[in-house]
Amino acid sequence: MKKELLILFILNFSFYCTGQEIKIPENFTEHSIPKVESPEWFVLIHSKDCYAVKKDNGRLVVEKTSYYKKDSELEIENGKLIGENKGEFGGALYFLPTGGKEKFEIKFGNIVDIFRFQNKIYFTEGSGIWGSLYELNKDSAFTYNKIESFGDALEAVTVFDDSIYIASYHGFYKVSDEKATLIFRKQFWDNLYPNSVVVFDEENIFMGIRSGIVKLNLVKNTVNFYREKEL
Repeated sequence: MKKELLILFILNFSFYCTGQEIKIPENFTEHSIPKVESPEWFVLIHSKDCYAVKKDNGRLVVEKTSYYKKDSELEIENGKLIGENKGEFGGALYFLPTGGKEKFEIKFGNIVDIFRFQNKIYFTEGSGIWGSLYELNKDSAFTYNKIESFGDALEAVTVFDDSIYIASYHGFYKVSDEKATLIFRKQFWDNLYPNSVVVFDEENIFMGIRSGIVKLNLVKNTVNFYREKEL
């Protein structure tokens, strides 16, 4: 009897891990996806509401956020990396030593995100119609090498298992073994500025954008759009 219960538990646990359904917050409802430059799309790009997504104990959490993305930061040994993105005014990747007041420039450019992946440090850069993924190294000094170039501005990044997932200005990429694959291109979030990405599995990937949230399913190659209910 105990053996049968153990097998049943394992089967149920496996099903949950591989086929889980992530619940959309109750204050959101699904909407049809508008065509770019349609009247419905213009309503979205003029929305004053921006939403960020995050993962909390296996749940999807959606929060309102500022339209303007903050500088990216990453704590490292003996200090902190700071990435600034000032749009047309440029930006840079800096290192601020622990206890120091002066930061040192590593690379000029609009820095989007800084993150760890497989015991290495990476950062994304870009604006307008281009973007790049770099690996950052530090021996006696900081150096960096370009991993991949993108024909699209990079907006938000997350890592899951052995891959990097990147939301761009109007597309979505998956980077595995330092090779980028374009999964979705020319999507409706053009001008809606993705600000965050969370991955539960290949069928449950969420992005926070201006006006709502997006669900991506890489297995079925589908896109769903949700907006907050009007009171």
